[in-house]
Amino acid sequence: MEQLIISLIAGVLGGNGAAAIMKNLSLGTLGNSIVGLLGGGLGTYLLQMMGAPVDPAASMDIGSIISSIASGGVGGGVLLAIVGALKGVMAK
Repeated sequence: MEQLIISLIAGVLGGNGAAAIMKNLSLGTLGNSIVGLLGGGLGTYLLQMMGAPVDPAASMDIGSIISSIASGGVGGGVLLAIVGALKGVMAK
C-alpha cells in the first residue's frame, strides 16, 4: 500500500514537473495534479504488467521505493504530455 501511495505522489510531482517544462501543455495546477495522479498509478500498473520489479505489496526497501518514484513520476509526466497534446489538438 505504501508503494502505491509513493507512486501516486510521484505521479503528481511528475505531472506538475512536466507542465513546468512544457508550458504549452499545462492544464493548470489542479489539472496537472489530477492527470499526474492518474499517470502515476497507470505507469506503475503498466510496469507491473510488463514484469518490472514494481510491487506495491513489497517491503519498503530502497530499491522498491526508487522504482515506485521513477515509475510514478515518469507515468505522470507522460500522461500529462499526452493529455496536454490532445487538448491542444482538440482546441484547434
